[in-house]
Amino acid sequence: MALTEDDLAHLRRCVELAREALDAGDEPFGSVLVHDGRRVAEDRNRETSLADATRHPEFDLARRAAELLSAEERSAATLYTSGEHCPMCAAANGWVGIGRIVYAVSTEQFVGWLREWGVGPAPVAPLPVNVVAPGIIVDGPAPELADEVRELHRRLRAVRAAVTLDTLP
Repeated sequence: MALTEDDLAHLRRCVELAREALDAGDEPFGSVLVHDGRRVAEDRNRETSLADATRHPEFDLARRAAELLSAEERSAATLYTSGEHCPMCAAANGWVGIGRIVYAVSTEQFVGWLREWGVGPAPVAPLPVNVVAPGIIVDGPAPELADEVRELHRRLRAVRAAVTLDTLP
């Protein structure tokens, strides 16, 4: 399905949240939970700042959806995100019954960038959402946002490389 202007507006907010995460020293990911056209909740990545590798915004918003929305409302809700869900987050969204996920950049794009920058593989296989949670409608990527999201991730890698060089004897 083609992304709508509303979809792109929510994705742009996700990119703003990703920028906030990066500015706070976290991985640049941001997500927004929408039901019935209104933003119910939003979050950004907090893995580094909270020292918890499970603090992905998509995972936290799955929890919020379970708290705030009925099962019927969750099935009609959309979770927007700057990057396609990892398997942990896809599973969480599948378990709570989120109806649709829309992402700005795909796992394939993200993994390609990491490979290009010499970053080793993650501890979890980079699987597409529908492999993990086949019942969720998934739309994306949004090519008009790819360069901006890529730049956020490039900046994070540059900062980490500089910190690593500063700690060498």
